[in-house]
Amino acid sequence: MILIKQKSDILGTFASSLCLAHCVATPFLFLAQASAVNCCDGPPTWWKFMDYLFLAISFFAIFWSTKTTTLKWMKPMLWLSWSVLAGIILNEKLELLAIPEAAIYIPAIALVMLHLYNRKHCKCATDNCCVNEG
Repeated sequence: MILIKQKSDILGTFASSLCLAHCVATPFLFLAQASAVNCCDGPPTWWKFMDYLFLAISFFAIFWSTKTTTLKWMKPMLWLSWSVLAGIILNEKLELLAIPEAAIYIPAIALVMLHLYNRKHCKCATDNCCVNEG
């Protein structure tokens, strides 16, 4: 049980960190494209798809982490952070509201920190600090 719990938080931390790196790299990609005369008029399709990939991985990592955590406040905070991240990404694609680009860093950093904290909380030798499902 502990192994499953720790791996979901590791996966969530990894996915959220990659998402954060992706968000940081995107403006540089646009800058590089703008300086290339004979290039594309937008980011590559695979680059845009990465938003959804990280969002899906994060969803499953949060799903597994919330099934085993004993911290009552952790479940809503993980889901709230994921929902805000998903909302910002969808808003970016649909262009509904004018939200600053930097807003995406807040839920991404929150997810990294929450998964790290949850993993630290569940670092024990017995099932006493984690919910025992079995």
